[in-house]
Amino acid sequence: MPHSRRRFLQTSSLAAAGLASASLASSAKAFAKNDAIQVGVIGCGGRVSYQLLPKLLKIPGIKVTAVCDVVDRFLDRGKKIVLDEYKAGDVFTTKAYEELLARKDIDAVLIGTPDHWHVPCTVAACEAGKDVYVEKPLTHKLEEGAKVVAAQNDHKRIVQVGTQQRSMPHFQQARKLIQEGVLGEVYKIHMTWNRNSQPFRKYVPDIKESEVDWKRFLGSAKDQPFDAYRLVGNWRWFWDFGGGILTDLMVHWLDSANYLLDLPMPSSAVTAGDNIGAHGVWETPDTIQTILHYPDRKLQIHFEGTFVNQYTKAHLVLMGSAGTMYLDRGHCEIWPEPRSKTQPAKFGEGKSERGADFDSNVDGETQHLTNWVDSMRSRVKPIAPAEAGALAAGGAHLGNLAYLQAKRVEWKG
Repeated sequence: MPHSRRRFLQTSSLAAAGLASASLASSAKAFAKNDAIQVGVIGCGGRVSYQLLPKLLKIPGIKVTAVCDVVDRFLDRGKKIVLDEYKAGDVFTTKAYEELLARKDIDAVLIGTPDHWHVPCTVAACEAGKDVYVEKPLTHKLEEGAKVVAAQNDHKRIVQVGTQQRSMPHFQQARKLIQEGVLGEVYKIHMTWNRNSQPFRKYVPDIKESEVDWKRFLGSAKDQPFDAYRLVGNWRWFWDFGGGILTDLMVHWLDSANYLLDLPMPSSAVTAGDNIGAHGVWETPDTIQTILHYPDRKLQIHFEGTFVNQYTKAHLVLMGSAGTMYLDRGHCEIWPEPRSKTQPAKFGEGKSERGADFDSNVDGETQHLTNWVDSMRSRVKPIAPAEAGALAAGGAHLGNLAYLQAKRVEWKG
């Protein structure tokens, strides 16, 4: 099934180095070094409450002044995290993100909602004159990419998408080495993100409908009865709210490949998926393989992910004519091909085992949030702007369309 790429590419294709240096200084005030940037938080689920918000609060010059969530206890938790850090003052709370965006004392927002709210909240924030940090995947549907990129650019906002590998020093060093030719021509990339969550149990949290604005949570999704299981974290595995393994995990490595090689959208995708362990629990597959094809680059990308075996864990491998590069969130290794002048190399600050979901010694979240804050001050585009987020999510959506339609899906203009 062909999908038009002309409009998408007009707003979403990127040359990573060029966009990273584009300036917005002429259209929006830069924050002086000593100015406090006041931030509102939209979505106080586990990822925000236990990772992003505590780290954001530690960055100098940031003042969190408002939190928003549709769940009472999450809203209370977000407020408590902020007040525990500041030891004084107060925090504005609301279940309606529109009320938060209407406040003149908020300069920027951190968005950690389920996927189907990423674009509506980001577009509304840009229209309200706020800068944005939004979790991945940037989009929930393929066609949303052009809209969110246009909102960023039309309103001259700083938008950072939460694919934090771009801010990790060993990924930046890897990009530099690839540009210098250590891998030669890259023809194949293998990505993997494997976990073992067996036995699957549908654990339903003790959250009552009375403490949730369920209609607001649903947003653009079809009307459906309250479901605490889908509400808390597991929305990722249901099509109305997320996109399964491809948009939750593959998108990280696809964005990494885009960053390392300045890739365009893939021309086509084929996907095979099954529900092996999560049958009857998830809608999206718990085991999936996707091949993305880039004929103009003579490149194939293969992603495989599962929740029933963790053997290969999480990493990507770039295979070139002169060498092979292994990358995970803590390590980079380079192995030369026979008769190549490439030298073996190993670098990275990782202390955890190879392929770990998170490395104990690499704080990618703080590095990525800091890049966002620096960009808000300088008005220079961050390392993962909306164009990058739309591109990476677009490839993941193409893979999901191939799975849902059970055939090869093409992307052409």
